[in-house]
Amino acid sequence: MMTRRIANILKQGQPDETVSISGWVRTKRELKEFAFMEVNDGSSMAGLQVVLDPNIPNYEPVLKQLNTGTSVEVEGTLVPSPGKGQRIELKASSVTVYGESDPETYPLQKKRHSFEFLRTISHLRSRTNTLGAVMRVRNACSTAIHKFFQDKGFLWVHTPIITANDCEGAGELFTVTNLNLNELPKTDKQEIDFDRDFFGRRAYLTVSGQLQAEVMAMAFQNVYTFGPTFRAENSNTSRHLAEFWMVEPEMAFCDIVGDQNLAEEFLKYIFKYVTENCAEDLEFFNKRIDKSVLATADNIINNEFERITYTKAIDLLEKSDRKFEYPVEWGLDLQSEHERYLAEELFKKPVIVTDYPVEIKAFYMRLNDDNNTVAAMDVLAPKIGEIIGGSQREERLDVLEKRMKDLEIPPEELWWYLDLRRYGTVPHAGFGLGFERVVQFMTGMANIRDVIPFPRTPLSADF
Repeated sequence: MMTRRIANILKQGQPDETVSISGWVRTKRELKEFAFMEVNDGSSMAGLQVVLDPNIPNYEPVLKQLNTGTSVEVEGTLVPSPGKGQRIELKASSVTVYGESDPETYPLQKKRHSFEFLRTISHLRSRTNTLGAVMRVRNACSTAIHKFFQDKGFLWVHTPIITANDCEGAGELFTVTNLNLNELPKTDKQEIDFDRDFFGRRAYLTVSGQLQAEVMAMAFQNVYTFGPTFRAENSNTSRHLAEFWMVEPEMAFCDIVGDQNLAEEFLKYIFKYVTENCAEDLEFFNKRIDKSVLATADNIINNEFERITYTKAIDLLEKSDRKFEYPVEWGLDLQSEHERYLAEELFKKPVIVTDYPVEIKAFYMRLNDDNNTVAAMDVLAPKIGEIIGGSQREERLDVLEKRMKDLEIPPEELWWYLDLRRYGTVPHAGFGLGFERVVQFMTGMANIRDVIPFPRTPLSADF
């Protein structure tokens, strides 16, 4: 008999149906003439209650094996449940134990564990209610992202993980090498000779797939990337990871206004999709983790995003009565406290800030006619600050070359990128969204390390 997922049984199962389930024991309770156990298979927050009686084969030996964490397959018949909070339960006719679990050493017992402790057992923590709900939301969010872009005719492109370029120019790159670290080859200047490395030059883990996405947009118009990126940023905070996933659409024949429109539509879509497909999990987060989770989703879905320029944002911040830790001054980048003030307290909804000073933005962003600002945009959300960053890209060859020269970026390193401006250049724009940031935002989880299965952070690369 083929096993059925417990989520499906809880929604659609009917009394007198014969079913088979498989999963892990969460709890067991023994009475005089029968016993109960709850089995969970990861498909839903709730498990399925199983009733065991002495008529099943090997009742006593099996009962002794059924501890928290034991893996089982159960066949039986669905019956109405007399208990509160459950419509049906499974009356077992047979139980197969696949793997026992020692109750003395199994670290996940029926009690609340701190998230700090759970991070030390990442190989087991997804069996908990909270991490299970996180992973289901993460899955639904991934599905929504692909569905959004695919329904709009975007091409999903797989940009390289190993690259020779620093897209963001921040220098926070992990070097990829095949050299013998105990006997590094040196040049005449006693520098490491990367000409003798695997790629014949210095290579890195990517910080963004944007530049390569621009290449593909010049052939397919609308593309998106969705894959892992890496930042060697030594930030041991609740908002930073060394390895995380990025979503980066790139659109040819698109300007900064079209970029803003797509970003707003995109966020509304993925939040709506997750609220419709993970209602039980979001209710759990709203009850146990952050009581504003559902209101936050509603705020995204049902509000028109405010749109202001960076100059207007600075003016509003300077006129506010708030005392900020970081200075507010035209020409300085907005800090998280400034972003959250605008979205949370002033407008009380998402805000899109555009036209940032040229000095604080990347070389590829399009220079505005005032020569002081670029066509950049950041989407700011209540409770988190920046959730999306994007721009219209500089499509004019002469302007891009001058910008690179001003920033001392060698043109020979990006000759192919400049070629895009030489051969059939078009206005184009795109943005990036840190996937874990949006999952953290959706769930209300306080630490970003708890919304990715195996977090990579400074001094931590287990599993």
